[in-house]
Amino acid sequence: MANIAHFDVIINGGGMVGAALAGLLAKQGKHVAVIEAYKVKKVLKKEPFDLRVSAISKASQKAFIDVGAWDAIVAMRVSPYEKMVVWDAAGDGLVEFDAAQLGEPELGHIIENRAIQYALLKTVKQDERIKVYCPDSLRHFSVEDDQVLVELDSGKQLSAQLLVGADGANSRVRELAKIDFERDDYGQSGLVTVVKTQKHHDFTAWQRFQPTGPVAFLPLPDGSSSIVWTLPSDRADYYLSRTDDDFKVALAEALDHKLGEVTAVGQRAAFPLKGSQAKEYVKPRIALVGDAAHTIHPLAGQGVNLGLKDAVELAQVLSVTNKDLGSFKLLRRYERARRGDNVLTMRAMEGFRLLFGHSATPVKTLRNLGMKLFNQSSVLKNEIIKKAMGF
Repeated sequence: MANIAHFDVIINGGGMVGAALAGLLAKQGKHVAVIEAYKVKKVLKKEPFDLRVSAISKASQKAFIDVGAWDAIVAMRVSPYEKMVVWDAAGDGLVEFDAAQLGEPELGHIIENRAIQYALLKTVKQDERIKVYCPDSLRHFSVEDDQVLVELDSGKQLSAQLLVGADGANSRVRELAKIDFERDDYGQSGLVTVVKTQKHHDFTAWQRFQPTGPVAFLPLPDGSSSIVWTLPSDRADYYLSRTDDDFKVALAEALDHKLGEVTAVGQRAAFPLKGSQAKEYVKPRIALVGDAAHTIHPLAGQGVNLGLKDAVELAQVLSVTNKDLGSFKLLRRYERARRGDNVLTMRAMEGFRLLFGHSATPVKTLRNLGMKLFNQSSVLKNEIIKKAMGF
């Protein structure tokens, strides 16, 4: 046993959710191990923007502040978005959200995933209560009555009261714990790129719903926009194969030229879209957070924010005891607190996807009327946006 490193909690996965959870637990005085397979490079301001970005809510921002990583994130590059404009390509329905109506400076921030992960890992590495094993991977683990024993690919052995799977949609922890994962393949892909446009984005997140899926232009700090274009998978492949000039024309048309012509386009990529839920978020001495527990359609940009809500909730549940952090009874409190919100958000996103994909005239008419009535209701709009912000 002398060669085994002992911790209170072991987190497999040092991404945004896992690293944030480690920081929150360390603030409680807990000793934490983080296992991460890949080293992350710092984001340099002269570099092109990464393809993968997240719309970070105010609640998620608070979690980063609590960990102590927010200033390091801002020191790289972030873009606030002050407004959100959503409209229907098949009618005149339109909804606008404005932070000023809530007395807030912004609705949230658009930030590259790599910048967030780098800042979080840099911050937690400075905490003497956290040990980061990187690059390294979890080989296997065994659950005993009073601890979980973990062996890494490097041969190192660790033990803790609790093992957390924060290791993404293809979670190794979930696989080894034999937790079923229900997947729903949407038959769609998210095409991502970074573009420059004739008009400045005005620090607004623009989203146009088409029958094939929404296209979103998300503001970046230099005036360019990060694109997430949801398409049937074969159409996404088609647009990946087009010339830059052809693609720029198609993309400007997809947004109805709200920002004028697309003048420059960067590298393009596409990833399949799937919704999923783990049948169990917890087992004795095991807990899943973030994409290891659930994934949703990206049309509202809530995936990472839900994962960070998981991290905050699990940290809160674990803060109430210094006894057995892996107790199934204790962990069930976390699952009960988070499953409902995650499932509800997942189903809501699927509902929006189906609603805007419906081409029948009566549905289009009612859909656009509903959007216009909703846009006129400041009380309802403010309640919806406050929920999206995490308030």
